[in-house]
Amino acid sequence: MKKLLKYIRPYLFWTLISPAFMLLEVFMDLLQPMLMSKIIDIGVATGNTPYIVRMCVLMCTVALLGVVGGVGNMIFSTKAGYGFAKDLRSDVYRKIQSFSFANIDQFKTGSLVTRTTNDITQIQNAFVTCIRMLIRAPFLFFGGVVMVCVISPRLSLVVLAAIPLLGMFIAVLLKKGAPLFMSMQQKMDRVNTVMQENLAGIRVIKAFARSAYEKQKFKAANDDLCNSSMRAMRMLSLSFPLISLIMNITMLLMYFFGGRLVFSGMLEPGQVMAFSNYVIQILSSLTMSSFMLMFLSRAGVSLKRVNEVLDTKSDISDGPNKDAKVTRGEVEFKDVSFRYPGASGDPVLKHISFSAKPGETVAILGATGSGKSTLVNLIPRLYDVSEGEIMVDDINVKDYELATLRGAIGVALQESVLFTGTIDENLHWGDNNASEESIKQAAAIAQADAFVSKFADGYETVLGQRGVNLSGGQKQRLCIARALVKHPRILILDDSTSAVDLSTEAKIQSGLRDAFGDMTVFIIAQRISSVMDADKILLIDNGEIIDSGKHEELKRRCSVYREIVVSQLGEEAAN
Repeated sequence: MKKLLKYIRPYLFWTLISPAFMLLEVFMDLLQPMLMSKIIDIGVATGNTPYIVRMCVLMCTVALLGVVGGVGNMIFSTKAGYGFAKDLRSDVYRKIQSFSFANIDQFKTGSLVTRTTNDITQIQNAFVTCIRMLIRAPFLFFGGVVMVCVISPRLSLVVLAAIPLLGMFIAVLLKKGAPLFMSMQQKMDRVNTVMQENLAGIRVIKAFARSAYEKQKFKAANDDLCNSSMRAMRMLSLSFPLISLIMNITMLLMYFFGGRLVFSGMLEPGQVMAFSNYVIQILSSLTMSSFMLMFLSRAGVSLKRVNEVLDTKSDISDGPNKDAKVTRGEVEFKDVSFRYPGASGDPVLKHISFSAKPGETVAILGATGSGKSTLVNLIPRLYDVSEGEIMVDDINVKDYELATLRGAIGVALQESVLFTGTIDENLHWGDNNASEESIKQAAAIAQADAFVSKFADGYETVLGQRGVNLSGGQKQRLCIARALVKHPRILILDDSTSAVDLSTEAKIQSGLRDAFGDMTVFIIAQRISSVMDADKILLIDNGEIIDSGKHEELKRRCSVYREIVVSQLGEEAAN
């Protein structure tokens, strides 16, 4: 709860003034039954019409003041609740943005979506409910108890006997509710995860005719959520009739004993009517309290889940050297090993050592799963090494500020991800202040300018989600252009020309050499033709460098490399 105080503090005025308006409403509600009893016992009993009119006018005034209190409470509690939730959601989102890949792997994407949306909404609803009802319920309860005791201490015993019974019932609800709500949120995580995976891979699902399987998978997750929700709601639904039963029995006993007191002359009819209204207020306040506490119980589960995100420290943080800058782009791996956090078995990368001089092109070749992408992900610290060091310009990457290090590295990842918006907006991700000329130059080098210019709206063409209105090759070329816009000192192309034809790929590489001759380039590729002109080729197998050198050197001395050349280019190319 202490963490929430900093989010409440900016809205403290609204948070405090809202209960003040609720107090006004509660006070007016407590006055109404007493005024009504006076109308009956004095005005109606004596036939005093002017008195009845005066009291009716007073009751209308009291009711209007109660409305003012209720509306004021609603307005200010909404301001406080929604503002508080907005700030909390922003902080959770910022925290997620600071996570490393390992942190995101730990939580799963679907769970992070649930925590940022549904869980914070639950906390928001509980907060708003509290500042609306946390004042109303207790004050209505205690005010009602005082009033029934003033009207008839003897008859009030009926009410006071029902209160402990309702209190015990509320305690049982709270004890059984928390685990059920936790289960609901976990099942919702699963539904969001399945949905996110399905939508991201919808084309693959259709291409492999796996819709029936995925529907069944979603149905299972959805059924789990439904069953879990039903268990929680069943408990709540059973509480309604039980609470109503206790209230009705209490009212029945009150009317029975109250009627006897009226016949004996110890109470007036108007007092019994006022007494019954106060009993309803008392029991209603207890009912409100029970559901408010259930809200709090559910919000407590959500708060715990949100705090897990806020309390998680990213295993990758800014380095201590704030003055360090990447000026040359020299990269050196010193006996680097890497194992994914929490993974058992052999490391993914084992004792990797090599260097890349400024302006060199280093190609990385190897079978699927050999650790190629993992290796280049370590340079911008998307993951951190488990052992060894990675040096950039003779400074350990862990010593750089993340923004400085990543700002000097351009990356076109294995998956071509574009965002909803125009092509121009996507390319400006590389450099928000890039000029139109710089954008077009980067696109031309990436061989994207030609096809973009053919679009009716050119660079203002709006892309669908994840660039759905582009081909695979077009998306890859735009991703390369986006990386080039920032004029990086180090460029990483992670199999980012796989959907591009050989001629276009050759033009991209030629353009890179001509325009960025001093840039250090890392190329991960499956095609020998993509790496033949590299200054250094690293041949990786099972997380280890089994050989390195230029194309001609490796052809002569490395049998594995020679086999790859033969399989792709034929026997003659290997000689």
